Amino acid sequence: MKKETVYYHLPGLFEFYELYRRFLNLFRKHREYFYDWCEIGSIYGAPADCIWGGGRTGFGEYDAQEVIALMQEYEISARLTFSNSLLREEHLHDKKCNELCALFESVKHSKNGVIVHSDLLLNYLKDKYPDLYFVSSTTKVLTDFDDFLNEVNREDFSYVVPDFRLNKSFDRLSSMSQMQKDKVEFLCNECCFVGCKNRKYCYETVSRKNLGENCLEHYCTAPDSDSGYLFSKAMKNPTFIGTDDIKNIYLPMGFTNFKIEGRGLGSAIVLEFLLYYMTKPEYQINVREEIYLDNMLDLF
Repeated sequence: MKKETVYYHLPGLFEFYELYRRFLNLFRKHREYFYDWCEIGSIYGAPADCIWGGGRTGFGEYDAQEVIALMQEYEISARLTFSNSLLREEHLHDKKCNELCALFESVKHSKNGVIVHSDLLLNYLKDKYPDLYFVSSTTKVLTDFDDFLNEVNREDFSYVVPDFRLNKSFDRLSSMSQMQKDKVEFLCNECCFVGCKNRKYCYETVSRKNLGENCLEHYCTAPDSDSGYLFSKAMKNPTFIGTDDIKNIYLPMGFTNFKIEGRGLGSAIVLEFLLYYMTKPEYQINVREEIYLDNMLDLF
């Protein structure tokens, strides 16, 4: 990877297959539409009904073979989001999740990975699927910088996604070695309240749902939580990382990997992320017309 290039890790591998099928074709055919300083590092997600899933409840229905074929065509790394924090020994033998890992490992054109929370699952995957790489999930909610640094120093992980509240810890971030910086993958567009005390519990609720366990619903009590995810609100979050921040602060500091969240959102707002982070303003209408503004389709 070239150090002067930013690598985005995009949401919705299974959830937004049709969007990426069109977008990746545009990204290849009309590279002039997009910033020359960015590339796609990976696309991540999980199908519906994966008990190893975490972070968000998966709803992707697209066939795994088709998804992998699309990623191979464009030589993009695919990541399985298996960040369930509450897995037990008996869950490791789940047929669907193991078949997905075997499929992802079998790909030779681009190395694929798994985003994990559970060390139990990590150790199982390292032994059974050694050709996959591993990403430490932000669902660990490592808000203490020293804890985060210890995670970065673990040889198990190729990348570590810190809690978004560490995004602007520039004094500590700047003191990291280049080898450490290469492993950091910042979560750019989180909308969650920075003062939230229940983030870990929220993720655990999702983990229980994916395991099929009965559990109480988690209701967010943060200010303005009833409005749901709004990109405009995320942009006002003090931890938000915008394109100017990436180009003028993070990239000169030596950081090149940035994660865009959005698996649980709709394809329209994910397209807005792709437009904002990757597309030159003068060409955004071209991308919208190719992907979204089909005059034969009544969207509203």
